[in-house]
Amino acid sequence: MKRRLLPAILLIPLLFTVIGCSANEPSAGGKPRTIESGQSDREQDVKLRIAWWGGQARHDYTLKLIAMYQELNPNVKIDTEYAGFDDFWKKLAPQAAANQLPDIIQMDISYLTQYATKDQLEDLSQLTNSGTIDVRSASPETIDSGRVGGKLYGIPLGVNAMGTTYDAAMLKEAGISSIPQGWTWFDLEQIAKRMKEKGKVLDHMRFDQFFPYYLRTQDQHYFSQDGTSLGFSDPRYFIDYFTMYLKWYEAGYMRDWGKETLSKLTPEENPIALGDGFMTMAWSNQFSTLQEAAKKPLSLTGLPGPNGKQGLYLKPTMLFSIPKSSKQKKEAAKFISWFLNDMEANKLIKGDRGIPISSKVKAGLEPTLSAEEKKVYDYVAWAEKNSSPMDPPDPIGSAEVSKLLRDMQEQILFRKISVEGAATKFMNEANAILAKNKK
Repeated sequence: MKRRLLPAILLIPLLFTVIGCSANEPSAGGKPRTIESGQSDREQDVKLRIAWWGGQARHDYTLKLIAMYQELNPNVKIDTEYAGFDDFWKKLAPQAAANQLPDIIQMDISYLTQYATKDQLEDLSQLTNSGTIDVRSASPETIDSGRVGGKLYGIPLGVNAMGTTYDAAMLKEAGISSIPQGWTWFDLEQIAKRMKEKGKVLDHMRFDQFFPYYLRTQDQHYFSQDGTSLGFSDPRYFIDYFTMYLKWYEAGYMRDWGKETLSKLTPEENPIALGDGFMTMAWSNQFSTLQEAAKKPLSLTGLPGPNGKQGLYLKPTMLFSIPKSSKQKKEAAKFISWFLNDMEANKLIKGDRGIPISSKVKAGLEPTLSAEEKKVYDYVAWAEKNSSPMDPPDPIGSAEVSKLLRDMQEQILFRKISVEGAATKFMNEANAILAKNKK
């Protein structure tokens, strides 16, 4: 009996030797691995994809942020995808159709409903409730702006407001000393007329942002509350706005529309950055990158009225969303939480994605702000007191409606259709698109 047990006993030291070697066997990365539950001696390796839109300055600092996060989390590898605003959504659509969305998506409020209601985005409520995404320093109202149908599909990265960015020195050279608070569309027309004489242009106002603003100043809305129709029924609002716009364009106050259509809408391509523009209407978070692209001091003020307070509103600059298809939801959430709350990260962001939603980060950054960066903080603080509540997130079909609006604007400027004809066509077709939302 003893003779039969002897070989087994002799095998025991050999068995421990084998286990010992396996436990310290180098991984592909050259580091020893353990065999406990198939995990490494560090956290399990994670690969994430993140996508965003923006100009070159945003691309540059976001890549630095990602490098910083990877250094803090050596087990995490983040692949990046980025483009200008329009190209971003063109790339994202086929990824959504193929169920291959990035793990972290920079989301715009105008697209949130579209992606959320198509069951493509994860409800982030559980991740915020558990503290994986720490939003304790953000106001509930700010967080709620990322909800659709009561579910949280996006975490706002900051808040901003539309504003007027202009070259004050250029205006003074033309004899315009300042832009007063409470200025009007008529005032803007007079300024544009003077600046045209100096060979300087007004940047085109983005169709799907400033026509809705104009409607709000008229106590109207771009979309109805339930998203099943346009929010206005009288064509005169369309006619009045685009008649004014056509008049300014044909007077030479704006650059050629052919050149405009070639733009990727990056700060570097803005007329004010190129030196041939004196003013652009843009979101407050774009101010710093516009100024950096222009390489000269710029100023920031409110939008023309009348009824500017009624038209102006605060909104999430952009949001981070996590798709349902992601296999790394918790790790994606950790990155988002770090992005929102890490002070060193936000020193790089500098409000480019809006005034931080974390009150702690906002307070911590204020002493570090340059005089130019403080302009954005001060403007948003002013806008908070001189604005009205934001409309609900854009409904399904909003992107199609806005594309239609762009087409109408283009046909108007090229004189392919009358303003009155465009109003009829736009309202009929837009309402037909939105009517599909009726239950």
